[in-house]
Amino acid sequence: MIGLGLHRRMTEAELAPLARWSPLQHDPDDVVSTATVDGIPGAVGRPVAEAEHVVSVGVAELHQYAGISGGHKGAAVGCGGRQTLAALHHRDRVIDPRIRLGRVEGNPFRAAIDRLGVAARCELALLWVPAPRSDSPGVWIAGEPSAVVREASRRLSPFVPVARRWPGAVLRVPRVKAASLYQASRAATYLALSPAPPVREGGALILDARCPEGLGAEAGFVGALEQTRPPWTDLLTGPAPSGAGAQRAVMLALLAQRYRLVVRGCVDPAPLRRVGIDASSAPAPTGRQWLEVPAPFTRLPQVSTCAAD
Repeated sequence: MIGLGLHRRMTEAELAPLARWSPLQHDPDDVVSTATVDGIPGAVGRPVAEAEHVVSVGVAELHQYAGISGGHKGAAVGCGGRQTLAALHHRDRVIDPRIRLGRVEGNPFRAAIDRLGVAARCELALLWVPAPRSDSPGVWIAGEPSAVVREASRRLSPFVPVARRWPGAVLRVPRVKAASLYQASRAATYLALSPAPPVREGGALILDARCPEGLGAEAGFVGALEQTRPPWTDLLTGPAPSGAGAQRAVMLALLAQRYRLVVRGCVDPAPLRRVGIDASSAPAPTGRQWLEVPAPFTRLPQVSTCAAD
């Protein structure tokens, strides 16, 4: 079963590599209630609720709220109900200072999805952990979902130390993550909201992303961007935005408190420009003045505490 959360359904072409298994696609409105966790009304897709066994399969990469992806998240979030995901991603929850990119232990978001995953009867997790370096192999790990995530976090080693802060960074978004601004913008907020970002305040975070689907299909994200303009302050101080993906707009507002978001290499920059984003089809810049980030979802540079600007 494809854990879509509140994202769009996959196309036949995207499903082609999995066609031999006749995969189902998650419907967040066809769910069965499980348990209320920390005020979150748990629910999981009906096919998952009716299955004899539940195994979460995924890839370990950095995640804005859960620390890293995988484990119980595949069932509790990927196959969660609409109300479950709305409550879990409410602005007041995702801006909790204890929720931090790459953090698993002491992270209330991770704790909540682990409990929701247990309520959904997620028994096992199978997780691919990419190699920390290009000269070493990745590894599959399997077992109890929470334990698998802890081990994946240890093995992933996602933060790379650098000696100084830069005036700007170019984040090379892999094609699979560059379909829309919703997806691609994660690369920028991951760096901006990481523990020790290696870019000076006021600097540019440049996404090298094609964004053929424009802003994306997440109605809450698109609506939030259409109703305000950068630096999106109203999303932090006014009523909490709602709808699918609205929390991603909140992350952009947090980014904009310190950095400038720029998108280059767009197939069609017009949809991004209409909501006030500096977007262009021109290629992303290169040169020594830019910090290059080639793998922003698994390897993020972090400045050492003694580094000078």
